[in-house]
Amino acid sequence: MGVELREVDRVDILTLQDNYVDLASGDSNAMVQRALPIKGREIKNSILAEHGFSAVITAVAGEDRGQVLFDFGYSEHGAAFNADALGLDMTGIGAMALSHGHFDHVGGLAGLTRMIGRPGIDLIVHPSVFKVPRFVKITEEFKLYFPPFTREQVQETGVHPVETREPMTMLDGAVLFLGEIPRKTEFEKGMPNAYFEEGGAEKWDPIEDDTALVLHVKGRGLVVLSGCAHSGIVNTVRYAREVTGVEPVFAVMGGFHLTGPAFEPIIGPTTEALKEIGPTYVIPTHCTGRKAVMHMEKEMPDRFIMNMSGTNLIFSS
Repeated sequence: MGVELREVDRVDILTLQDNYVDLASGDSNAMVQRALPIKGREIKNSILAEHGFSAVITAVAGEDRGQVLFDFGYSEHGAAFNADALGLDMTGIGAMALSHGHFDHVGGLAGLTRMIGRPGIDLIVHPSVFKVPRFVKITEEFKLYFPPFTREQVQETGVHPVETREPMTMLDGAVLFLGEIPRKTEFEKGMPNAYFEEGGAEKWDPIEDDTALVLHVKGRGLVVLSGCAHSGIVNTVRYAREVTGVEPVFAVMGGFHLTGPAFEPIIGPTTEALKEIGPTYVIPTHCTGRKAVMHMEKEMPDRFIMNMSGTNLIFSS
């Protein structure tokens, strides 16, 4: 399978929501631009951190500039609050994409869509994002259900859902929606306690809707952005290489879902596989987990970037 991905000169990834924020970090530079707690000349601007993810991706190629909104965060207001606090003009968003249908990535859809203010904008999704009901099984008797996410909810916002299992380009070929990701590594087995109901039967949920966005920075390689990487971040990057035919990897960013007892045993294998892939930068976000983030920073100190809510990362050729 081959997809022609147009090279771009620069990719900006502005995080509207992540699990962490430090407004006093003071570590901004030409590539990593942190949000500041300043409004006018007063220290009173706030940026919210929540257990969710949302980002605006800007692709620049010559005079062409396009923007994609990827995921919508946890709460109804969190990502939209941050967009407003950052003074972000959302009206330039040309398309939207969803990494998967879990609550911490869809909650802010309505609020962010209102800020875009353009009915009929495309939302690229895997059809299984609308799988209902989904739940986490703690025991046979105790189950925690995800809030439902339906086609009707999307359509009520004025958004046009575009469903695909296959890779699909956006913004005239500058951004790739990766589609359903093959599971090939021995250690990335998915979320063991994730389930759904179908036809009255309870089934394990492979979360096959999990996907990523991919861009190609001229002379530097791929930028791969995941939401939670339930497919496995290593599977994700390898599939991005396979689909695009591009081997160099400039940046791997996103939730790697290595938090908690079920996933901590694969922190080591995941880190070693990422080191073998050899990206210039590794940016774990959201559900990667404290232990995994600390381990990756220790193992890849020159490649590691700490992400935060409100951070803008600039990857240029």
